[in-house]
Amino acid sequence: MDSNNEHGQQSGRRSMRAIAVIAVFLVVVVGGYFGYTLFNDKNAKDGGKPNISEQNNNKQAEGTEPGGKSEPEVVKTAAELLEETVTQADLDREYDVVISGGRVVNPETQLDQEGLNVGILGDKIGVVTAKPLKGKREIDAKGLVVSPGFIDNLSYDPNPLGVWQKIGDGVTSNIAMHGGTSNPKQWYDHYERDMPPVSFGASFFYTQARNQFKLGRYDGAKPEQTAKLLKDAEDALKNGALGISFSLEYVPGITPEEIIPLMELANEYNVPVYFHGRYSDAPNELEGTRELIDYAEKTGAAVHIDHINSTGGTFSMKEALALIEEARAKGYDITACTYPYDYWGTYLNSARFDTGWQERFRITYHDLQIAGTTERLDENSFIKYKKEGKLAVAYAIPPEAVIDAFKAPYVMIGSDAILEPGFNNHPRASGTFARAIGLYVREQQVMSLMDGIAKLSLMPAQRLEKQAPELRKKGRLAKGMDADIVIFDFNTIRDRSTVEKPDLMSEGIRYVLVAGKVALDDGELNKKVRPGQALRSHFERVAAGTAAGSLQWGGKAYPLIAYNQATYVDLAALGEQGYSIVWDQVSKQYTIEQGTAAGNTEKAAPAEKPKEGQLMLERGYKAKAGDKETELLSIGKRAFVPVSFLKSLGIKAEHQGDVWTVEP
Repeated sequence: MDSNNEHGQQSGRRSMRAIAVIAVFLVVVVGGYFGYTLFNDKNAKDGGKPNISEQNNNKQAEGTEPGGKSEPEVVKTAAELLEETVTQADLDREYDVVISGGRVVNPETQLDQEGLNVGILGDKIGVVTAKPLKGKREIDAKGLVVSPGFIDNLSYDPNPLGVWQKIGDGVTSNIAMHGGTSNPKQWYDHYERDMPPVSFGASFFYTQARNQFKLGRYDGAKPEQTAKLLKDAEDALKNGALGISFSLEYVPGITPEEIIPLMELANEYNVPVYFHGRYSDAPNELEGTRELIDYAEKTGAAVHIDHINSTGGTFSMKEALALIEEARAKGYDITACTYPYDYWGTYLNSARFDTGWQERFRITYHDLQIAGTTERLDENSFIKYKKEGKLAVAYAIPPEAVIDAFKAPYVMIGSDAILEPGFNNHPRASGTFARAIGLYVREQQVMSLMDGIAKLSLMPAQRLEKQAPELRKKGRLAKGMDADIVIFDFNTIRDRSTVEKPDLMSEGIRYVLVAGKVALDDGELNKKVRPGQALRSHFERVAAGTAAGSLQWGGKAYPLIAYNQATYVDLAALGEQGYSIVWDQVSKQYTIEQGTAAGNTEKAAPAEKPKEGQLMLERGYKAKAGDKETELLSIGKRAFVPVSFLKSLGIKAEHQGDVWTVEP
């Protein structure tokens, strides 16, 4: 080979290498551009918010801000935040029960993490951690879901048979808010003696109370009777009733004149009112839903709509939910529940089966089946069983109504049943909670597991907890919470109960603990344990012992109130001292800003002492100053803010004894 030829070949090779380098460079640039475009596209579709892991990566990559003055903010996962609550003492302790290696789900903190251990001390959760724990007994939960115990807020009296079906379905609290009692003192005394394995509570049941006057189902109460029922309801709340319940479809004679005074009472006492709506047929059902929303708007009371899939939204679910969402957007406290079945059930001698039921529910005799049997009805058997007061199942709910209800973020679970002797019950008495997860979470994927568990545990607790302190420790799986826990196999959990055999226990639920006691042990009921607790409303009032001195500020003295180990002052005092205080009805929040007080919505006289006997309530109202916020205390129409929050506004308050002084 001659030198010219060799030189030409070398030049060619150098040219090829140069082209290759340029090609690689172009691939990187173009690929980077498309990657950037796709990333931005994805963020745009997600509302411009990267997920938690993306946020962490971005924050760590950003470094410090210009000038190097601030550290990047690191967004921690729920599991990382969990470990920050764990102390060495927690790890050194021996627990009564350790649940090891499970997939722990806590809807309150959005924790969903495999491989965690739960340590239980007595009736409380002592710790949740990925670190190893020692226990007198260990439950191996590897491959299983560990969840807060389920709360059935739409059940009935915890009879000795039905409560064990609830345990088998993962229920740890059975609350009779569809029904209940007209005499809570007797009711609670009875079930405390009966010692059920589940915790229990009840509403003031207006229908039962109304029966003292021997009124027919189509009769309205007279004014003097309504006055007596109002007094009965207030006595019931003082004796532990968790709220008030009405069944308007079953007693159509109940009038707004009867309802509104009790709604106003419920608002005064900060408890919800549960309603079985007046209609369950299209188009009237929407009028029933509007009626309940109207009560909330007129009185400010919290409203809960019972089993909206069978009453209020059966044939008009999307429209019913839209009405509720519109009211909620205005700041009204309205929730609902559903059960995971597309057929309802009730007693044939009820008003629901008055003349015209076939047209109202779009069914025939043959669409009815006597619960606990295989028997479908005809005209003759309908008449026979109506006289006997039998419960029949009606195949009358469009399947999409249940799905649409579950998708609404304010709709939770309620069974509307508890098994009774004779088994003349809807299968929801035994299978509601397992069916919700097995069918609507796992199989149909209508909702996520996190959302499903929230609807079965946290949300029912939150609906009732404002005046029931025991419920603030339920529906959560975290340190310090009640050890009410259900452990299940997500791959196999399902309901087994049927219309013919409503007593069949659910499958896939392995363990149920109530107050730290194992009531379902590896699928077997342990009837030796009966750890259920009474769930009652509690109320605190202004009294001599709640006075906590005074706050001296700008030449004025403002009375202080002691509540729940904190000291409070009337929020309107800030308005007198030159701060703007503006109320937002939707968010239930006061915004506080330093400066002109022209925008004040607080008009109370803050230097006046609250009157003795007034209720002190936590209504969920908040005050916000900049990026700081705090919970408020309500006394009558006045809002009280913790004195400790004043420093968020740059206000320095020092105290000697019970006299606080704001420095000029």
